[in-house]
Amino acid sequence: MEQPMLRLSPVSADIDSPPDVIQAIRSRRGGTLFDIDRLLLHSPAFAAGWTAHAGAVRSQLSLEPRLRELAIVAVSVVMETHYEVAIHGRVFLEAGGSQTQLEALRDIDSAREQTLLFSATERAAIALAIEMTRSIRVSDSTFLTAKEAMGDPRALVELIGVIATYNMTNRFLMALNFAQS
Repeated sequence: MEQPMLRLSPVSADIDSPPDVIQAIRSRRGGTLFDIDRLLLHSPAFAAGWTAHAGAVRSQLSLEPRLRELAIVAVSVVMETHYEVAIHGRVFLEAGGSQTQLEALRDIDSAREQTLLFSATERAAIALAIEMTRSIRVSDSTFLTAKEAMGDPRALVELIGVIATYNMTNRFLMALNFAQS
């Protein structure tokens, strides 16, 4: 099966202007520019805002990294953005998730029922990610379960924000055929 072509060419990997934006992105990425950055850099102002937001989501939240990555993988599985599943699947494992859990997430609807593999908090996060991604609107029961599981408003807001952020990220990638190219 032929893969769709990327709908927009990334800017050159050696782009150096505007220097403040390029430096901020490279700093967050360990000195390099990822392909998504090179797409975003068609609009330096947008890229600057995106990298500031993404940097905060990935490194400044109090949300447990494993739960953050589980939510990101869940969103990415629902949206079928295999690139993000691969990237964040590795980060999920590095954050303490198991290979068995990662494999179970590939059948996302079953994963939220897996009481032996996932804690109540993890299952609540999976259910929230599924509803926010598929339906956009979250049912009262799913919200109340997540609220109870998270324990405090800050953690709940951060989880919702992570899920929303990766819905945005995946939609950007999907619109450009990036996730399939």
